[in-house]
Amino acid sequence: MQPTPLLLDLFCCAGGAGAGYAAAGFTVHGVDIADRPRYPHHFTQADAIDHVRRLIATGEIRRYAMAHASPPCQAGAALTVGTNSAMGWGGKHVDLVAATRAVLDETGLPYVIEQPTGRAPIRKDISLCGEMYGLGVLRHRNFELGGWSTPRPIHPRHRGYVRGWRHGIYRDGPYVAAYGEGGGKATIPEMQQAMGITWTEVREELTEAIPPAYTTWLGRRFLAGDRAPEQLTLT
Repeated sequence: MQPTPLLLDLFCCAGGAGAGYAAAGFTVHGVDIADRPRYPHHFTQADAIDHVRRLIATGEIRRYAMAHASPPCQAGAALTVGTNSAMGWGGKHVDLVAATRAVLDETGLPYVIEQPTGRAPIRKDISLCGEMYGLGVLRHRNFELGGWSTPRPIHPRHRGYVRGWRHGIYRDGPYVAAYGEGGGKATIPEMQQAMGITWTEVREELTEAIPPAYTTWLGRRFLAGDRAPEQLTLT
């Protein structure tokens, strides 16, 4: 019997990405600098980059088949430096994307780096959206693939608006806004249902999470060794 491939889930937060990879067929080891008692897989509290360096130094990195990293995005996210700049946010966050890429390149492992749309420092090899999976959020995310590739999926037309207030106008729609509070933003139960995340009720963890459906798809594509054609239909 083939051993289950191990995946290293860096900056794992509450485990949205990790849950998707587990559904795809990986055993997942998460790493985060903050304690994450609700993380549903094996967890190590540590600085993610330092932890990878220790794994490289000890040779333990060779146990892993793949790595995923979701480094903090507030340093360049539009919601931080754009709409919230008046509140003084955005200038106090460290950009860890380049350092994360460098240490992942050192591992020799294939990897995924995830960031929100509008985040310049990663290659946009794959862009995913909740509508691709029939979810109740849009939550667009870009993924840089290191050491492997897969065709870009077709991005379907959105069915309507994200529910809530924007620029003084309230719009209803099939998607909820899974960030912030007030202004028609999603409640905790609405976020859980919309993203398919049931193991945490912490708003901060939910607002930072990506839907597991994204990494289920990525993990399956990696394990299938899919390299062509140019575009494909999501399954």
